[in-house]
Amino acid sequence: MKLANVKLICAREIRDQLRDRRTLFIIAVLPIVLYPLLGMSLFQIAQFTQQQKARILVVGAGNRAASPSLFDGNHFARWLFGDPKTAELLELHFDPQDGGVSAAELRRDANTQVKLGAYEAALWFPPDFATRLNAVRKSIVDRRAGRDDSPHQRRATVAKVPSPDIIYNTASDKSQLACARLCDVLGRWTKRIEDENLELSGVPKAAVRPFAIGAADVASPRLSQGVMWAKILPVLLLVWALTGAFYPAIDLCAGEKERGTLETLLCSPAARGEIVLGKLITVMLFSAMTALLNLLSVGVTGWAILTQLPGFGVPPVAAIVALGVALLPISALFSALCLALAAFARSTKEGQYYLMPLLILSMPLVILPMSPGVQLSLGTSLIPVTGIVLLLRSLLEGDYWPAIQFAPAVAAVTVAACMLSIRWAVDQFNSESVLFREGERLDLRLWLRHLIRDRGPTPTVAAALCCGVCILVVRFSVGPWITMPASPTGFALGTILTQLLMIAAPALVMAMLFTSAPRQTLLLRWPAWWTIPGAAILAAALHPSTSVVSSAVERLYPMSDDVRRALEELASKFQQTNVWLLLLLIAVLPAICEELAFRGFILSGFRHLGHKWRAIILSALLFGLAHGILQQSLIASLIGVMIGYLAVQSGSILPGMVFHLVHNALPLANASVTPAMFPPWAVSRLLVTPGVKGGCVFGWPLVAAGAVIGLLVLICFSRLPCAKSAEESLEEAIKRGESSPEKLVCPERTIAGG
Repeated sequence: MKLANVKLICAREIRDQLRDRRTLFIIAVLPIVLYPLLGMSLFQIAQFTQQQKARILVVGAGNRAASPSLFDGNHFARWLFGDPKTAELLELHFDPQDGGVSAAELRRDANTQVKLGAYEAALWFPPDFATRLNAVRKSIVDRRAGRDDSPHQRRATVAKVPSPDIIYNTASDKSQLACARLCDVLGRWTKRIEDENLELSGVPKAAVRPFAIGAADVASPRLSQGVMWAKILPVLLLVWALTGAFYPAIDLCAGEKERGTLETLLCSPAARGEIVLGKLITVMLFSAMTALLNLLSVGVTGWAILTQLPGFGVPPVAAIVALGVALLPISALFSALCLALAAFARSTKEGQYYLMPLLILSMPLVILPMSPGVQLSLGTSLIPVTGIVLLLRSLLEGDYWPAIQFAPAVAAVTVAACMLSIRWAVDQFNSESVLFREGERLDLRLWLRHLIRDRGPTPTVAAALCCGVCILVVRFSVGPWITMPASPTGFALGTILTQLLMIAAPALVMAMLFTSAPRQTLLLRWPAWWTIPGAAILAAALHPSTSVVSSAVERLYPMSDDVRRALEELASKFQQTNVWLLLLLIAVLPAICEELAFRGFILSGFRHLGHKWRAIILSALLFGLAHGILQQSLIASLIGVMIGYLAVQSGSILPGMVFHLVHNALPLANASVTPAMFPPWAVSRLLVTPGVKGGCVFGWPLVAAGAVIGLLVLICFSRLPCAKSAEESLEEAIKRGESSPEKLVCPERTIAGG
């Protein structure tokens, strides 16, 4: 790679972008104007919210004689409010019908008035509320003076005092706010009544409330302000880094296609990697500048305007430093993703359509750290984008030790995501079919006719993706309707229907409709004789390692109590099922149905992407997503990569089925192991030990030995002649720099239908 070419391309792209007034407006002008206006708007809205009054209908105003007094004229008593000015926020309207109609009619009328929105809330007093309250007080005085009634009469007197009700409408925010204010007022009034009753009875207040709960805030005011900014600045950083990268990337790729200048650039002496790197640096520059100017504008706005609002202040200096350090990898990640999507787009208009899907996929990773229960840990630090937000939030909140502890993990994941995104962008530029796709009009009827009429021996990438999406949609749509089976028969029926109808049926139907050689598509051929026992040995050898990885995943991402209870209940159903039927349902049936779908139809279609490992990984990810529980999805994705490699290397689905069967059967056998089965030898404790809930726990010597055996088996599989698709052969030829047509055919054997 020549840095001089990269520098020339980068300078060219920067000059082109600086001539675009829209780009300059988004980077420089919009941040300067947007946030001051937004801050002023928030300040005005906050003032409007603080000054808004609530209309309260009071029903049963004849109870004003209750002591202590709740009303002062047409307002609540001033002593009920911490700030006397807030008493004016509750505007009281006394019911003019009070005393003229029955209490039930008054209650129904108040309900109607609040429901129609005439009043935000209503305060309803039962009939003779004040009289009955005074009777209670008289009973207290009489008891203290020796004129006490019997205990039964005293309890009856107290029980006769009804409670006032607040009538409000949960469908109205203003009504809920009025209800909260009324609850605060009535709470203080009730507390005053309690104090007066205690005084009349001669009981000291300390006997009922011996102490008060205090609260001491040890955070400094600057850290308190950092908590508020920690919820805003990381989100703004990510959103504007994505937005700042998207539009320049669209112009540098899809825009050049429309202007006809991309062909000239591709014909230059610069290599494709140099072109991508030059464009990437340009997009990163504009992404970083957009995010930086927006953050500076937010900081100035916070200093000038938002400091007048409670909880806000000047952003801490550490926040600016942390955000600046995180800006480079975030800009690189989003710039590479946007550049790859822009290269795929046929036009600027089409490229702009990709912003919303990319934003929708990114926002859950940004919003997840905003949940109070999500904290920075080893598990969350391994999630792309989410780990960055949690790290920044910890730094802004002053929680430095977790940030220092998990910063290397966040950095490693972010760098890996950046490298993969850059590699994807380079691959997009290396594919002529992607760069120069022709415009097409979507007609579902013609598209289906084309798939059936012009079908090849193996499915297309679109057909494979469509099959995977169909399986996922059906599983997640029908999943909520499937309840926990109450009997072994129900469990067996549910498993059979799920495997046959939701997983195997879509793949088999699409193989019959959209391919001319379903047997070749589903890899239904005999492999080398030793691959089938080799797959069984591989699954058995890797079982201890798989158990260790499963335990590590559960520690990183613990299951919720509900999921754990559901799995334990399902395991109890297993104990009631015949062992051979259980083996058929858990091992044999999934090994057949899932392999036909994911390593048969889907993997065969993804082979036309031109990269063997890309097809294996994509099919494994779909295989993992088909499992509903997160922990199972992660393990299934790893196992899917292993099975996909066996299918590609052997050219047959049978080794993958055998591996899948043995992999699912071994946990069932492990669960049936009891402590009495363990030999008494001390040496055996180094290999296996009894588990807490049954089964056995594998020692590190056995795990290491199994891993070595599994590695040897994989080396044997790697020496098999791998059948390649035409696209994979072409990609390898391009990498070798070969241009002769006769050299573009794989010298070993090629998958037909490419």
